[in-house]
Amino acid sequence: MARIVFIGAGSVEFTKNILSDVLTLPGLGDSTLVLHDIDRERLATAEAMANWMVRHLGLPAKVEAHADRRRAVDGADYVINEIAVGGFAATKIDFEVPARYGLRQTIADTLGIGGIFRALRTIPVMVALGDDLAELAPHALLLNYTNPMSMIPRAVYAGTPFRNVVGVCHSVRDTQARLASLVGVPVEEVGFVTAGVNHQAFVLRFTRDGEDLYPRLAEVIDADPALRRTVRAEIFQRFGHFPTESSVHGSEYLPWFLRHDDQVEHFGIQIGAYLEWSQENLDGYAETVRRLEAGEGVEIEPASELASEIIHSIETGTRRVVHGNVRNGGLITNLPEDACVEVPCVVDRSGVRPTRIGDLPPQLAALNRTFLNVGELTVRAALEGRREHVYHAAMLDPNTSATLSLSRIHDLVDDMIEAHGDAMPAGIRR
Repeated sequence: MARIVFIGAGSVEFTKNILSDVLTLPGLGDSTLVLHDIDRERLATAEAMANWMVRHLGLPAKVEAHADRRRAVDGADYVINEIAVGGFAATKIDFEVPARYGLRQTIADTLGIGGIFRALRTIPVMVALGDDLAELAPHALLLNYTNPMSMIPRAVYAGTPFRNVVGVCHSVRDTQARLASLVGVPVEEVGFVTAGVNHQAFVLRFTRDGEDLYPRLAEVIDADPALRRTVRAEIFQRFGHFPTESSVHGSEYLPWFLRHDDQVEHFGIQIGAYLEWSQENLDGYAETVRRLEAGEGVEIEPASELASEIIHSIETGTRRVVHGNVRNGGLITNLPEDACVEVPCVVDRSGVRPTRIGDLPPQLAALNRTFLNVGELTVRAALEGRREHVYHAAMLDPNTSATLSLSRIHDLVDDMIEAHGDAMPAGIRR
């Protein structure tokens, strides 16, 4: 009987997806499902939903709900992290303050000013969680969904005694399925090798039966004007390998797109897209509350979430290959040792075993390093309480530095720190 803990269980749609998997995958139906959230109303909603799902499926699974995190994680086998520190109010700050400076963002949760400040308010919580796990559940596996993915596991590695953390994200799997579809080959017949940094990994090998499928992909893109007008296709053409992140999201990790009106128009980049999506999530939560109160329950639809599949593989020995975000330690030899990288991982009863990639093509490693530089400085700023490193991270961020002068970046950082207030790590606040 696995003890599976959900940190940030009030992210109800995410929790529902993972529970749908856990409760329908063979061998996991007798798990203990432990829910934790600091928002008691959302925690109560998650508890009601989990109990309804267990009853509806007629399973022996047990449900616990705890507002106290230490009580929740004590003795955990698996901890799934899905927190959003500050919620929608903090997300609005991440967009609205930079917008006053003329700085455009699309999702603002991974890199850029938004990613930097999401990390700064999330890392102290994750360090406290890592310390709790080192004391109360040292053998647990922490599966992290919270962005920025390249920074959060890295902060846990660097700032706590706890090491057993893997970040999970759908972007690689979705990209591989998309590429297979574009060239008209069943995905199970394609040989993929994909690696790099989360949201900026690249498909290194794309083959079937020894045939390189990249020339076919190039022909498909060249024949489709809509595909050509995407950031992903542009990066594929310029760098020689297809990136794993969407065009809307990937545009804000780079210096060449968001500052230029013609590029935003040409590539159809949706400025502020995440604000709209966040509002839709709030509306979805309200609908879930209504359904539960009306006794209608929720739809139980297996979602093939990576966290649930990893747990299933470890518990049952079902072998899978997933892409995980882990400490580099020589897995990608031309990226920093202590960086968090995204690589294929074999998962079975022995746990999560990352695959060594070796060198990335030099142009891809160089691009990844511009991404990782911002993350390293942000993690250092949070762990060491050094405000100057927040300025350094923002000055080196590709989109921010392409848009604003050094003095404007400095002023923006000051305004962001003031706006987020007590959510900032000690030493960074004034």
